[in-house]
Amino acid sequence: MHISEGILAAPVLGAGMVFAAAGTAVGLKKLKEDKIPQAAMLSAAFFVASLIHVPIGPSSAHLILNGILGLMLGWAAFPSILIALVLQGVLFQFGGITTLGVNTVIMATPAVVCYYLFAGMVHKPGAISYAACFACGFLSVFFSSLLVGTALMFTQESFFEVAWAVVITHLPVMFIEGVVAVFCVGFLKKVQPELLPKWSELQRQALVDSRTAMAEKQV
Repeated sequence: MHISEGILAAPVLGAGMVFAAAGTAVGLKKLKEDKIPQAAMLSAAFFVASLIHVPIGPSSAHLILNGILGLMLGWAAFPSILIALVLQGVLFQFGGITTLGVNTVIMATPAVVCYYLFAGMVHKPGAISYAACFACGFLSVFFSSLLVGTALMFTQESFFEVAWAVVITHLPVMFIEGVVAVFCVGFLKKVQPELLPKWSELQRQALVDSRTAMAEKQV
C-alpha cells in the first residue's frame, strides 16, 4: 500500500503533506495522555505488519491493520501511522520520505472514517459486533487502495490500469484484515474492553472498581 519515491507528481505530494499535517495536528490534540502507550503499541504493530510486503508496480500489498488502529485510536491514528512510516522510510527505505504525506493520508484517512462508521457498534451483542469489526477491517483496506489509485491517476492518466491492479490485488488482504479485526476485538472484549472505543466513563469506573475489589479479596 506504500507508494514509492519518484512516482507521484509534485502537486499530489504537496497536497498529501498538507492533509497529513492537518490530520496529525488534530490527532495529537485529541490524543489523551493515558492513550499514549496504546497508541505506541498500535504504531509498533502497524510498523511490523507493513514490513512484510509483496511489490505491485509502484505500490505493494501487505497487512496494514489500519482498521484496528483507527477503531481504537480515532484521529490519533494519524500521528501513530506517520511515526511508523517515518521509521520504515529511515530504517528500511520502505515507502519514501517525499511520499510520507501521501502514504499517511492513504492509510490514516480510512482508519478515521472507519472509526466514525463502526466504533459505536463494537459493544453491540453478537453478530452485529462481529459484522461491524469485519467491515471495519475490510473497508479500511478498500478505502486505502482507492486512495492509492486516486493518487496515481492524479499523477498520470496512464496509471489507470495500475490503480485497478492495486485494488484487485488487495482483495485477499481486505478479507484477512476483516478476520483479524474480528478476532482482535473479540479478544479485547473479553480481557480489556476499556481499550475499545465508546467505552463510557461509568463502565470504565465499574470495571476498575471490580478489579480493585478482586485484588483486595486476594490480599
